[in-house]
Amino acid sequence: MKVATSIILARRKSLAELLENHRYLPLAEVCSRLGVSEATARRDLRVLVREKKITRTYGGALGNFDATFASFADRRVVDREAKALIAERARKLIKPNSTCFFDSGTTIFALAEVLYREPIAGLRAITNSLPVAEMLGRRSELEVHLLGGRFLQRQSILLGPSARRSARLWKFDLVFLGAEGFSQGGIWASEPEVAAFQKTLIAQARKVIVCAHAAKLGRETGIFLAPWTPRFQLVTDASPALRARRGLPV
Repeated sequence: MKVATSIILARRKSLAELLENHRYLPLAEVCSRLGVSEATARRDLRVLVREKKITRTYGGALGNFDATFASFADRRVVDREAKALIAERARKLIKPNSTCFFDSGTTIFALAEVLYREPIAGLRAITNSLPVAEMLGRRSELEVHLLGGRFLQRQSILLGPSARRSARLWKFDLVFLGAEGFSQGGIWASEPEVAAFQKTLIAQARKVIVCAHAAKLGRETGIFLAPWTPRFQLVTDASPALRARRGLPV
């Protein structure tokens, strides 16, 4: 049965708005949200690309993320005092001779700055962040490993399937994880590729230290990473009283 032109145009308009809001969605999720087959979704995507209503970038989520998400340099200057406070608290959780992963966020970079000033003997540091690796690599007391992956210049990180495969080669005593949001329900991300990588890290960790400043409290940013369990610890500048009222770990 032939579908009316008005229905096709309305569906393509919805698809363009969906991709504008979410930057990237897997094809299966596009099909689920719009209630169409993969063949129909691919056809609609080709039309929208031809009409220049969307842009198809190499690498899908990786390309979109690097092009549209605020760069590392832009994010680094935001809330610096809060990040420095969180970093000082997080450093106290690291024991000598431990194996730790350091995520690519700017709060975790603040932790790397603290460790540069006050290194911990025998620390084996693994990261996918070039700035974190460069900062920690200045100290001969620290053993630094950089995971493989696709290089994203604006974010200064290595990401993608290769990075996930590299992470699975390790077992971490602690993973220091950034988050786009945190709430009573758990921890949240906003980018599919970042979320996939962080979930891999969580699976490889004995304990996960979530480092997030109070501005992200209550934000649920689209992709659920994990609930709070005894394996997770929150380090934040939010007061214990506020955390208790919101049902967060204290």
